[in-house]
Formats: sequence, C-alpha cells, structure tokens
Amino acid sequence: MFSTSAVDAQVTALREQIQATEDQLSQLREQLAHAEEAQHRAQDAGKLETDWQQEIMGALNNPQHQYYQHQPQPQQRFSLSNAEFKRYGRQLIMPQVGLQGQLRLKAARVLIVGAGGLGCPAAAYLAGAGVGTLGLVDGDTVEESNLHRQVAHSTDRIGMFKVDSALSYLRNLNPNVNYIPHRAHLTPSTALDIFDNYDFVLDCTDHPTSRYLISDACVLSGKPLVSASALRTEGQLTVLNNPPRAPGASDGGPCYRCVFPRPPPAESVVSCGEGGILGPVVGVMGILQALEAIKLITASPETATPPPSLLLFSAYSIPQFRNVKLRSRRADCTTCSANHTVTPASLTSGSMDYIAFCGVTNPVDVLPSSSRISASDLLSTLSTTSPHDDDAPVILDVRDPTQFELCNLPSSINLPWQGLSTRLREDPQVMEDLKDRDVLVVCKLGNDSQLAVQMLEAANPGIRSLKDVKGGFRAWRNEVDPEWPDY
Repeated sequence: MFSTSAVDAQVTALREQIQATEDQLSQLREQLAHAEEAQHRAQDAGKLETDWQQEIMGALNNPQHQYYQHQPQPQQRFSLSNAEFKRYGRQLIMPQVGLQGQLRLKAARVLIVGAGGLGCPAAAYLAGAGVGTLGLVDGDTVEESNLHRQVAHSTDRIGMFKVDSALSYLRNLNPNVNYIPHRAHLTPSTALDIFDNYDFVLDCTDHPTSRYLISDACVLSGKPLVSASALRTEGQLTVLNNPPRAPGASDGGPCYRCVFPRPPPAESVVSCGEGGILGPVVGVMGILQALEAIKLITASPETATPPPSLLLFSAYSIPQFRNVKLRSRRADCTTCSANHTVTPASLTSGSMDYIAFCGVTNPVDVLPSSSRISASDLLSTLSTTSPHDDDAPVILDVRDPTQFELCNLPSSINLPWQGLSTRLREDPQVMEDLKDRDVLVVCKLGNDSQLAVQMLEAANPGIRSLKDVKGGFRAWRNEVDPEWPDY
C-alpha cells in the first residue's frame, strides 16, 4: 500500500521528467530552427556567389571595368558567432585556450559516468566551457541526502532521475550544448557501445567495480579517462590511458589496472553513506576533473603528454595537495599489455564479472540467528529492565564517537569498532567490565556489530551472553522509533 507522500513524490517526479523532456524537445526545435536558418543563409550565399561570379566574368570581358579582377570573394569573417565570443570571451583570451582551443571544445564529445558529487560540478564546468556534446550516465534518482554535495540537483527534484535533474540544471546554464541522457547504470554489455560515441570519458562513480569497468572500456575503445574519487575529507585524481593506445603499445598511458592491479579488500571499501563526505571535498575533485578534461581537449597536437601521476588531496592537511608519480603501463596488465586478456568479446559477453573480481559481498551475515535479536526485541528488553539494575544488559554501541554523539540510547556504552582489536589487546579492563554480563551490540546497519560480536567472543568467553541487534539503528528507526535521526 503506497503512502500519500510516496504517491505525491512519484507524481512530482513524473511531472519533472515530462518537463525535462519537453525542455529537451523545445531545445531540439530551437536547434532545428537555427540549422534551417543557417541552411537558408548558405543557399542565399550560394546564389549571391553565383551572381557575383557572373558579374565578375562580365566585368572581365568589359575593358572599362578591369578593377574587378582585384576584388576578393565574400568569406565568413569569424569562426565563432558573436554570441559565442561573448559567452566564452574570458577563456578565449587565455593563450592556453584561444580560438583553436575553443573550436576543439565545441567539437568535443565528452561522457560523464555518474551524476553525483563528482559529476555535478564536472558537468557544470564542462557545459560552461562550451563542450559541444555532453553525455551523462546514471541510473539513480535524487535523494534528500544527496543535496549537500550534488549541487546540480534541488529539493523540488527529489525522486527524479539524476540524469534528468542534472540536464535541467545544465540547460539553464548553457542551452547551446548538445546534451545526451543515459538513464541507466553502465554495464559491461553497454559500455563499449556508449563510449564509441564520445571522445573523452570522466569516471565520476564511487565504487571499484565501476572504476575497473570504465577503465577497461576506455582502453578497448581508445578513449582518455579522467578518474577521481572522494571520501570523508580526502580525494584523488588521475588521467589514465593518455595517450590512448591499443593494448600492447608501450607509448600508451597506464590504465586503472596498471595503478591498482588488485582491488582493495571488500571489507575495507567504505561508501559515503557509511564513512561520510564533506561536500566541498568532492566538489573540488569534480572541478579538477573538468579542468583536466579541458586541458586534454584544448591541447594542440604538438603538445607533449605529461607523465602519468596521481594527485592526492586532503582538506585538513598542510599542504592540501601532493603529487605522486606513476609508472607507465605494466608489462603484465590484463587490459593494456601485449598479453591482455580483457577483450571486447569478454566484456560484452558478460564473462567479465567485476563484482566477483572486486570481492563485493552482500551485507555481513556471519552470526547464527541465536546470536541476533531484532530491534523490537531490544525495545522489549529495555522496557523490562532498568539500566541501574546489576542484571541489566550492557548496550554496546560500536559506531564511531561522532555518530554516537548524534544520537544514542540512554545508558549505552560507546566502544567503536574501528580500533576495537587494539583496545581489547591493550586494555584488559574492557573485557573485565563485560565479564558475566549480557551484552547487546548495536551499530548503524547491523554489519559492524556482527564483527564486533565475533571479536569479543574470541577475546574472552567470560561474557554471559553476547548478541547483536539485527539491522542496527536503521531497523530501530523503522520498527521502533520513526523519529530516530536518518543520516
């Protein structure tokens, strides 16, 4: 049964999508009108040129009008329109761009994969710079938790496809760009077909599986790749497959697998929802991606390709930026070496399992049902005992101190999962305080709490009973307390 608010949100989202489609149709009509006008001008110019040539030939046969031999034929005076000169003038006068650089931008076709924290600022600056064609790939919809960092979206577009929301913003910024929406997540079977329509690719995603896929597809399709990531207060950026060369070519730029041959352990991969992200941090990285893309596009053919490097950003460090040199292509790389095993056929056939390669696991499920209780069971336990009773269970909250400060259960004890093994090893009093007690462990989602239970069991079997709360505080909010903060 859908709630009224859910139906209202769906209606609003559909209206927004219809409006976005109508806006795109209006833009296409306007472009058609301009094209037809240009066509008429060309036809008129051709007629004028024919008349002019006839007049010249007549004059040449007339000795009294020999001066016509020195009159030039009419030509288009400038390569850009006055509107383009006015819009892009501040960058046109930069020697790094100039007229030729702006013409390269106008002819460029750029694909941005991911319309989130990285993709929003990257798309905005590329559209503002006058990239001719800009494609966006994303299958997600706008959520309220996105808005503090994904600046192309807005409150009234919650529930709308991120691609449509971003394109609505971008069309208002620069209606002269040709925008192409791809309202689905990138997959191995679709990547090459999509990439073939573009010249440059920006990886604005947030997971290793997509980063390996995008890099592989860029090598196979011969596209330079600008890749970035951000988490908490740190980010990193690199330009890959530049120059783009076929697998086995020693002068090609390294790919993502050259830099990271093996993915990080699955349990170490932390999302923004779990680890947090500071909005300006991901914004900085997205802007830097746009900058690197503009540098790639506007560079003249004679410009030397800079050596590969990895730019590291840390908002709370001094200095905030540092650069790490990268080596060239790896001789044993599975994607870009002479002995590569990643091929177009293996990619499109589905035999490339990026999820298995990255070791992505389902939510943690390591405890038997007898070692778990529900959020409702926790409520019953708290309702029937007093925290001052000697027999009352110990509520162990293993979130980090920052999350614990946001919201916590009365009389709960904060023992963060991060660093728990060190704490248990160096502070025996922790286990002594839990000895002969019933201990209930809780975290945000019910993952870290299971691992904490395992660690506590291994450290000391003297605890009377040890269980985790299934689903953590998300389940507590859904089942018990709807006013519990949703962060």
